[in-house]
Amino acid sequence: MSATPYPPIEDVLPHAGRMVLLTRIVGHTERRTVCIAEIPAMSIFADADGGVPAWAAVEYMAQCIAAHGGLRARAKGDAVPLGFLLGSRSIALHTARFTPGQRLEVEAAHVWGEHDFFSFACVIRDGASGATLVEGTLAVARASSADALVQPADRLAGHARRSDG
Repeated sequence: MSATPYPPIEDVLPHAGRMVLLTRIVGHTERRTVCIAEIPAMSIFADADGGVPAWAAVEYMAQCIAAHGGLRARAKGDAVPLGFLLGSRSIALHTARFTPGQRLEVEAAHVWGEHDFFSFACVIRDGASGATLVEGTLAVARASSADALVQPADRLAGHARRSDG
């Protein structure tokens, strides 16, 4: 296996543990990022049959956008910023679910926004056939205060943070 020019996905996302849904980054430019998501047999979104409902695609797409932002921040020497999903429009589900072992190609392409609010056109394709499974546009916001920047040891792990007070 050849070395990838991209860092491990965990290094560019403000998530940790089971909340990291993407497997790796396979493409990145200033305006677009492509990631792979391999559906595990024990996904946190798995239904009774082990499949993952297609609506979970919104989180795969949001994490690809976060990876895009994390890669851009790292290129500038900045910490990985927190971001927030504001909404979506025109989400089209061309499948009902994803199956364990399925490899998804998740692409996020910047549409507009330059400061703290952005829109990305996203598509998820089946890694084997290339068929489009989900597509849509997500609106996101980047946290802009310094205390919202995430260091690797402080990533969100899918559980509530404890306060010291």
